Amino acid sequence: MVLVTPLDIEAPKGRLILPQVQTIRDLLDNNARVMVVKEDAVGKSIEDLKISPSLVITDSQVFETVSKQVPSDVRLTSFSIIFARHKGDLTTLTEGARQVSDLKPGDKVLIAEACTHHPVGDDIGRVKIPKWLEKHVGGKLDFTWTSGAGFASDLKDYDLVVHCGGCMITRREMLRRIAKVRQAGVPIVNYGVLIAYLHGIMERALRPFEEISIS
Repeated sequence: MVLVTPLDIEAPKGRLILPQVQTIRDLLDNNARVMVVKEDAVGKSIEDLKISPSLVITDSQVFETVSKQVPSDVRLTSFSIIFARHKGDLTTLTEGARQVSDLKPGDKVLIAEACTHHPVGDDIGRVKIPKWLEKHVGGKLDFTWTSGAGFASDLKDYDLVVHCGGCMITRREMLRRIAKVRQAGVPIVNYGVLIAYLHGIMERALRPFEEISIS
Protein backbone atom coordinates (compact mmCIF):
# COMPACT_ATOMS: atom_id res chain seq x y z
CA MET A 1 0.00 0.00 0.00
CA VAL A 2 1.14 3.54 -0.72
CA LEU A 3 -0.40 6.27 1.46
CA VAL A 4 -0.18 9.91 0.40
CA THR A 5 -0.15 12.43 3.25
CA PRO A 6 0.48 16.07 2.25
CA LEU A 7 2.06 18.25 4.93
CA ASP A 8 0.45 21.59 4.15
CA ILE A 9 -0.58 24.44 6.47
CA GLU A 10 -3.64 22.43 7.62
CA ALA A 11 -1.59 19.42 8.71
CA PRO A 12 -1.13 19.33 12.51
CA LYS A 13 2.50 19.98 13.44
CA GLY A 14 4.37 16.90 14.54
CA ARG A 15 1.62 14.37 13.81
CA LEU A 16 -0.71 12.91 11.20
CA ILE A 17 -4.46 13.47 11.11
CA LEU A 18 -6.74 10.83 12.65
CA PRO A 19 -7.99 9.15 9.42
CA GLN A 20 -4.40 8.60 8.33
CA VAL A 21 -3.38 7.17 11.70
CA GLN A 22 -6.41 4.87 11.88
CA THR A 23 -5.83 3.63 8.32
CA ILE A 24 -2.15 2.90 8.97
CA ARG A 25 -3.00 1.02 12.17
CA ASP A 26 -5.67 -1.07 10.44
CA LEU A 27 -3.29 -1.96 7.60
CA LEU A 28 -0.57 -2.98 10.06
CA ASP A 29 -3.08 -5.03 12.06
CA ASN A 30 -3.78 -6.92 8.84
CA ASN A 31 -0.07 -7.42 8.09
CA ALA A 32 0.01 -5.08 5.10
CA ARG A 33 3.22 -3.35 4.07
CA VAL A 34 2.78 0.41 4.08
CA MET A 35 4.77 3.17 2.38
CA VAL A 36 3.92 6.75 3.38
CA VAL A 37 4.91 9.59 1.03
CA LYS A 38 4.06 13.20 0.29
CA GLU A 39 2.14 14.14 -2.84
CA ASP A 40 5.26 15.21 -4.77
CA ALA A 41 6.92 11.80 -4.40
CA VAL A 42 4.13 9.43 -5.46
CA GLY A 43 5.24 8.69 -9.01
CA LYS A 44 8.90 8.13 -8.15
CA SER A 45 8.01 5.98 -5.15
CA ILE A 46 5.83 3.68 -7.26
CA GLU A 47 8.57 3.43 -9.90
CA ASP A 48 11.07 2.38 -7.22
CA LEU A 49 8.90 -0.52 -6.05
CA LYS A 50 9.70 -3.96 -7.49
CA ILE A 51 6.00 -4.81 -7.41
CA SER A 52 3.18 -2.31 -8.08
CA PRO A 53 1.20 -1.42 -4.95
CA SER A 54 -2.18 -3.08 -4.54
CA LEU A 55 -3.71 0.28 -3.65
CA VAL A 56 -2.80 3.96 -3.35
CA ILE A 57 -4.72 5.90 -0.68
CA THR A 58 -4.43 9.67 -0.82
CA ASP A 59 -5.66 12.70 1.03
CA SER A 60 -8.65 13.86 -1.02
CA GLN A 61 -7.33 17.40 -1.32
CA VAL A 62 -4.54 16.26 -3.64
CA PHE A 63 -6.62 13.77 -5.65
CA GLU A 64 -5.98 15.58 -8.92
CA THR A 65 -2.21 15.79 -8.44
CA VAL A 66 -1.86 12.20 -7.24
CA SER A 67 -4.12 10.63 -9.90
CA LYS A 68 -1.79 11.91 -12.61
CA GLN A 69 1.16 10.10 -11.00
CA VAL A 70 -0.53 6.76 -10.35
CA PRO A 71 -0.55 4.32 -13.32
CA SER A 72 -4.04 3.55 -14.59
CA ASP A 73 -3.69 -0.14 -13.68
CA VAL A 74 -3.05 0.70 -10.00
CA ARG A 75 -6.12 1.14 -7.81
CA LEU A 76 -6.58 4.59 -6.25
CA THR A 77 -8.90 5.95 -3.58
CA SER A 78 -8.78 8.35 -0.62
CA PHE A 79 -8.91 8.26 3.17
CA SER A 80 -12.23 10.10 3.09
CA ILE A 81 -13.81 7.63 0.67
CA ILE A 82 -12.65 4.74 2.86
CA PHE A 83 -14.34 6.48 5.79
CA ALA A 84 -17.46 7.04 3.68
CA ARG A 85 -17.80 3.26 3.59
CA HIS A 86 -16.44 2.55 7.08
CA LYS A 87 -18.53 5.17 8.89
CA GLY A 88 -21.39 5.86 6.52
CA ASP A 89 -23.31 4.64 3.47
CA LEU A 90 -21.11 4.85 0.39
CA THR A 91 -23.94 4.11 -2.01
CA THR A 92 -26.03 7.03 -0.72
CA LEU A 93 -23.03 9.36 -0.69
CA THR A 94 -22.18 8.38 -4.27
CA GLU A 95 -25.76 9.11 -5.34
CA GLY A 96 -25.42 12.49 -3.64
CA ALA A 97 -22.34 13.30 -5.71
CA ARG A 98 -24.19 12.58 -8.94
CA GLN A 99 -26.89 15.07 -7.95
CA VAL A 100 -24.31 17.86 -7.74
CA SER A 101 -24.91 18.29 -11.47
CA ASP A 102 -28.38 19.64 -10.58
CA LEU A 103 -26.96 22.51 -8.51
CA LYS A 104 -27.32 26.03 -9.86
CA PRO A 105 -26.04 29.44 -8.70
CA GLY A 106 -27.83 30.66 -5.59
CA ASP A 107 -28.62 27.18 -4.22
CA LYS A 108 -28.10 26.52 -0.51
CA VAL A 109 -25.32 24.15 0.56
CA LEU A 110 -24.67 22.95 4.11
CA ILE A 111 -21.09 21.94 4.89
CA ALA A 112 -21.00 19.88 8.09
CA GLU A 113 -17.89 18.87 10.03
CA ALA A 114 -17.95 16.49 12.98
CA CYS A 115 -14.89 18.03 14.64
CA THR A 116 -14.33 21.54 15.97
CA HIS A 117 -10.90 22.36 14.57
CA HIS A 118 -10.00 26.00 13.94
CA PRO A 119 -9.94 26.70 10.18
CA VAL A 120 -6.57 27.94 8.93
CA GLY A 121 -5.32 29.10 5.56
CA ASP A 122 -6.80 27.26 2.58
CA ASP A 123 -9.22 25.24 4.73
CA ILE A 124 -10.84 22.29 2.95
CA GLY A 125 -14.38 22.91 4.21
CA ARG A 126 -14.37 26.70 4.30
CA VAL A 127 -12.31 27.53 1.22
CA LYS A 128 -11.42 24.68 -1.15
CA ILE A 129 -14.74 22.84 -1.43
CA PRO A 130 -16.79 26.05 -1.81
CA LYS A 131 -14.37 27.23 -4.51
CA TRP A 132 -14.52 23.92 -6.41
CA LEU A 133 -18.32 23.75 -6.16
CA GLU A 134 -18.83 27.32 -7.38
CA LYS A 135 -16.48 26.69 -10.28
CA HIS A 136 -18.49 23.60 -11.14
CA VAL A 137 -21.89 25.36 -11.10
CA GLY A 138 -20.56 28.54 -12.69
CA GLY A 139 -21.68 30.97 -10.01
CA LYS A 140 -22.02 31.78 -6.31
CA LEU A 141 -23.69 29.38 -3.87
CA ASP A 142 -25.24 30.12 -0.47
CA PHE A 143 -23.09 28.25 2.08
CA THR A 144 -23.81 27.43 5.73
CA TRP A 145 -21.34 25.65 8.03
CA THR A 146 -21.84 23.54 11.15
CA SER A 147 -19.23 21.80 13.31
CA GLY A 148 -19.00 19.40 16.21
CA ALA A 149 -22.26 18.16 17.70
CA GLY A 150 -24.14 20.98 15.99
CA PHE A 151 -26.14 19.85 12.97
CA ALA A 152 -28.82 21.83 11.19
CA SER A 153 -32.28 20.97 12.51
CA ASP A 154 -34.20 22.21 9.46
CA LEU A 155 -32.59 20.54 6.46
CA LYS A 156 -35.35 20.79 3.87
CA ASP A 157 -34.25 24.28 2.82
CA TYR A 158 -30.89 22.99 1.57
CA ASP A 159 -30.13 21.75 -1.93
CA LEU A 160 -27.06 19.74 -0.89
CA VAL A 161 -25.35 18.61 2.32
CA VAL A 162 -21.59 18.04 2.22
CA HIS A 163 -20.27 16.13 5.25
CA CYS A 164 -16.70 15.48 6.37
CA GLY A 165 -15.33 11.95 6.64
CA GLY A 166 -16.70 11.59 10.17
CA CYS A 167 -13.53 10.30 11.83
CA MET A 168 -14.53 11.96 15.13
CA ILE A 169 -18.00 10.40 15.38
CA THR A 170 -19.32 6.85 15.53
CA ARG A 171 -20.75 4.98 12.57
CA ARG A 172 -24.12 5.08 14.32
CA GLU A 173 -24.05 8.88 14.51
CA MET A 174 -22.91 9.23 10.90
CA LEU A 175 -25.71 6.95 9.70
CA ARG A 176 -28.18 8.91 11.82
CA ARG A 177 -27.11 12.13 10.11
CA ILE A 178 -27.34 10.58 6.66
CA ALA A 179 -30.83 9.25 7.43
CA LYS A 180 -31.94 12.67 8.72
CA VAL A 181 -30.78 14.35 5.51
CA ARG A 182 -32.46 11.72 3.33
CA GLN A 183 -35.72 12.11 5.25
CA ALA A 184 -35.62 15.79 4.35
CA GLY A 185 -35.31 14.84 0.68
CA VAL A 186 -31.87 16.40 0.32
CA PRO A 187 -28.83 14.75 -1.35
CA ILE A 188 -25.79 14.21 0.86
CA VAL A 189 -22.17 13.54 -0.08
CA ASN A 190 -18.94 13.42 1.89
CA TYR A 191 -15.73 15.36 1.23
CA GLY A 192 -13.79 12.60 -0.52
CA VAL A 193 -16.56 11.40 -2.83
CA LEU A 194 -17.41 14.99 -3.76
CA ILE A 195 -13.81 15.97 -4.50
CA ALA A 196 -13.32 12.89 -6.67
CA TYR A 197 -16.51 13.76 -8.57
CA LEU A 198 -15.54 17.41 -9.06
CA HIS A 199 -12.14 16.39 -10.44
CA GLY A 200 -13.62 13.82 -12.82
CA ILE A 201 -12.11 10.74 -11.15
CA MET A 202 -14.99 9.40 -9.03
CA GLU A 203 -15.30 6.24 -11.13
CA ARG A 204 -11.65 5.43 -10.59
CA ALA A 205 -11.72 6.32 -6.88
CA LEU A 206 -14.69 4.00 -6.29
CA ARG A 207 -13.26 1.10 -8.28
CA PRO A 208 -11.66 -0.55 -5.22
CA PHE A 209 -15.18 -0.97 -3.85
CA GLU A 210 -16.51 -3.23 -6.59
CA GLU A 211 -19.93 -3.69 -5.02
CA ILE A 212 -20.70 0.04 -5.47
CA SER A 213 -22.49 0.86 -8.73
CA ILE A 214 -20.74 3.69 -10.57
CA SER A 215 -22.60 3.55 -13.87
